[in-house]
Amino acid sequence: MGYFNCFALGFFVALSLASIDVGVAARHLQQLPPIPTLPTTTLPPFPSIPNLPQPSIPSFPRPGALPPLPAIPALPTLPSVPRATLPPLPSMPSIPTIPTTIPSIPFFSPPPSPSP
Repeated sequence: MGYFNCFALGFFVALSLASIDVGVAARHLQQLPPIPTLPTTTLPPFPSIPNLPQPSIPSFPRPGALPPLPAIPALPTLPSVPRATLPPLPSMPSIPTIPTTIPSIPFFSPPPSPSP
C-alpha cells in the first residue's frame, strides 16, 4: 500500500511540473507584441472552360419495324405419377388422467390421558 502512495505522489509531482511549463509558455505568448499583417495578393482569374462539341446520338429503328419474335413451342406433357397410399395409423393408447383432488390425510386422535 505504501508503494502505491509513493507512486501516486511521484505521478502528481511530475504532472504538476509539466503543467508549470505550459502556464509559462501561455504567459509568454500573451506578452508578445501583436503580429504585423501580411500583405495580400490578388489571384488571377480562373480560365474559362471551352465549349466542347456535343456527340450525336445515333437513331435507332422504331419498335414497329422490328421483326416479330419467334413463338415459344408448347412444353411436352409429363406422364401422371401414381399416388402412394399410406396405411392407417394405429390408434394411440389413452393417456391416464392425473387426479386433481388431494386425498385427505387420516388424523389419529391422541391417546387418552391417564386419570388421577
